[in-house]
Amino acid sequence: MKILVLNCGSSSIKYQLLNMANNAELLAKGILERIGMKDSELKHHPKAKEKYLLIQDVPNHEVGIDLILKALLDPNHGVIQSHSEIVAVGHRVAHGGEYFPTSALIDDQAKKHIAELIELAPLHNPANLKGIESMEKLLPNVPQVAVFDTAFHQSMPDYAYMYALPYSLYEEDKIRRYGFHGTSHKFVFETACDALFIPKNNVKAITCHLGNGASVAAIKNGKSVDTSMGLTPVEGLIMGTRAGDLDLGALLYIMRKKNLNLDEASDLINKKSGVLGISGVSMDMRDIEVEAWEKGNKRANLALEMYFYRIKKYIGAYAAAMGGVDLLIFTGGVGENGPETREAICNGLEFLGLAFDHAKNDKLRSKLVEISKPESKVKVMVVPTNEELVIAHDTLEIIHKMNNNC
Repeated sequence: MKILVLNCGSSSIKYQLLNMANNAELLAKGILERIGMKDSELKHHPKAKEKYLLIQDVPNHEVGIDLILKALLDPNHGVIQSHSEIVAVGHRVAHGGEYFPTSALIDDQAKKHIAELIELAPLHNPANLKGIESMEKLLPNVPQVAVFDTAFHQSMPDYAYMYALPYSLYEEDKIRRYGFHGTSHKFVFETACDALFIPKNNVKAITCHLGNGASVAAIKNGKSVDTSMGLTPVEGLIMGTRAGDLDLGALLYIMRKKNLNLDEASDLINKKSGVLGISGVSMDMRDIEVEAWEKGNKRANLALEMYFYRIKKYIGAYAAAMGGVDLLIFTGGVGENGPETREAICNGLEFLGLAFDHAKNDKLRSKLVEISKPESKVKVMVVPTNEELVIAHDTLEIIHKMNNNC
C-alpha cells in the first residue's frame, strides 16, 4: 500500500514515497529544483541506499515527475519494482477556498475549483494543478487526492474569518480570511495531544508554525477557531520576506509616494519586507542572529525583537479569544530548531501560568519534547512537523472510502 506524496511549486517538486501497510514507512524522498531552467537538479534519497543526484534540463513538471518515477524504479537507487505498486498519489494544494473543507478525491470538478482559485493563490495553485495534470498523463489509472492548506481552518467562525469590508465583496468574490499551513497545524496539535495523553476534544492550544513563512493558529477542542494568515499568506506574523500585518493606509501612501504599480507593491510586501527588509541582512533567522548577537548589528537586533514581539502578541490575543490556553506548540524550521526564539517568545508569558524549562529547551533541535516544567499550567511542546505524513494518511482514507463505495 504505497502512496506517493507530491508538493509541486512553480519551479520545484518535493516528494515522498510511503508504505502505509508498514506504519507509513518512508521509502524515499527528494526534491527536484530549477524546473524550466538550465541544469535542473534531482536530489533523491532512497531508504538504506546511497543518495542520488541527477543534473539535466527539466523543461516542465511532466518531465520532472517522469524523472522522479524513473528514480523510484531504478535498479540501483529505486525502491519499487513497478508503477503498479503506487496505489494513489496525494498532492499538497495551497488554496481550497470554501469549496474544500476537507481533503478531496481529484476529479474534473475538483480540478475546475482548484483552477478557479488561482486568483487567490497565483503562486501556488497553478503549480499544484500542473502536478495533478502531469500525473494524470503518466499514471492515468492511479487515483489522486488533494490535501489543502486551507481546509483545517474552514472551522473558523464567520466573525473570525470576515473582513470589515462591504459584505458584497464576500458574497461576490469570497474575500475573507482563509489561513494556511493547516496541514502542519493539524499534525502538530494531534501529535502533541497524543504525546501528552491530552484529549483533543477538550483542550485549548496555540500552534506556532515558524519558518520563512509563518503563522499561528488557535485550536479549541480540536477545531481551528482563528489563524494569523488571511486571504493570502501575507497577513499576520513578520516572516522572512513578507510584511505581515500592515496598515492598509500605509501601503496606499507608499504606492502614491513611490509611484508603485500593483506588481511593484506586491513585490514590496511579499519579497522585500519581513526580517529581510528590516535587517537588510537576510531572510534567514540564523544569519540575523549572528549579526545581532555576535556582531551587534542594531537593525538585525530590531528585526529579531519585532519578530518575537509579533508572535507573542498573537499568543496573548488567542489566549484571550479562547478564554485561556492549555498547550503551546512550536514547529517549522525556526520553531523546531531555534531554542533562542522559543525562549524569547515564552519569556514574559508567566502570567498565563507558563513555567518554561530553560534546560530542556537549550540546544534542542527537531525533537518531540516538552519544554515546560512539570508545574506549568500551560504545556509547551516542540513538535517536528510532517505534512507529507498527513497527506498520505488523508489520501489513504479517501481511497479506502472510494473502494468501499465501488
